Amino acid sequence: MSSTPPTGSANWTSDLSMTPLAQLDTVPHPILDSYDALLVDLDGTVFRGGRAVAGAFEGLSGRRSVYVTNNASRSPAAVAEHLTSLGFAVSAGEVLTSAQAACTLAAQLVGTSSRPTQPTAYVVGTASFRELATDAGFRVVDSADDNPDVVLQGHSPDNNWAALSEAALAVRAGALYVASNLDTTLPTERGLLIGNGSMVAAVVSATGVTPHSAGKPQPAMFTVAADNVGSQRPLAVGDRLDTDIAGGIAAGMDTLCVLTGVSGHQDILHTTFRPTWIAANLRDQVSGWTAVGDGDRVTVTSGETGEVDVMAAAALAAAAPLVWAADDEGRAVTVVPSDGDTLAATALGAWR
Repeated sequence: MSSTPPTGSANWTSDLSMTPLAQLDTVPHPILDSYDALLVDLDGTVFRGGRAVAGAFEGLSGRRSVYVTNNASRSPAAVAEHLTSLGFAVSAGEVLTSAQAACTLAAQLVGTSSRPTQPTAYVVGTASFRELATDAGFRVVDSADDNPDVVLQGHSPDNNWAALSEAALAVRAGALYVASNLDTTLPTERGLLIGNGSMVAAVVSATGVTPHSAGKPQPAMFTVAADNVGSQRPLAVGDRLDTDIAGGIAAGMDTLCVLTGVSGHQDILHTTFRPTWIAANLRDQVSGWTAVGDGDRVTVTSGETGEVDVMAAAALAAAAPLVWAADDEGRAVTVVPSDGDTLAATALGAWR
């Protein structure tokens, strides 16, 4: 949401009482209780590598959640086991991977229930992806020569030239093409590696066929996750604007962007994928931060104190609606701290 200045006015204020973005409060996040389910991204939101993100456990504890991940290389059970090892009590039924969503989407597109024979699928991906395809009603085949009805593709370290070539042959022969996701990179502790979208690009180049995609930012992941738990008012939660937030928006859901992963303050400040809420993490908040627009400036005034990253998120939540309004009008504005406000200056200095 954004606060738009009155027509012809040079001054405007971010109204903290009206916009959800700026409704900051003390811990824990009261907004989380306004939703009947949280559709939560994993890497960068709940954990980073082998460690839980600060505040994630406290924010998610006691709330109905579905853990939604674009990673198609691990089974739901393996994801749940990893989360449990980090201290989260999670079952496989509370996990939705893009591989699961791809199988559901493919079954809907092929129409498995109305076909006289069992549909077939060629899977480029892990053994767990093949198992999910079987569970979704497909007979998994090993070659394009078997004339599969659908090609399913998801990330696996073992995807190679031979597997991609079989996929290309099947797609060129008329098989429906469904990708788990189109992420071009795969975040790791070493940096960004080749993602599924980059491997999909090879098949697209060889066939001229663009696949259906089930993963974020497509809405299918979110609608399937919400349907799985019967949610009527879900909240999409994540750290990445172009997947988590864009996907939640595409699904018509409210969104929460946490500043614990990929997208930084400057990214959020000028994005077209504007979250309903902004927070430092799933636990910590401070209140009373405000922002006022005047000409080409947005001035931030501090409120309650807290850790620097929490204050930085509070400053962003106050300033973002005003900057978005300026962006929509084609005006460039600069965000600055109010005179002598060292807390605001510190918070803005922590933006990345």
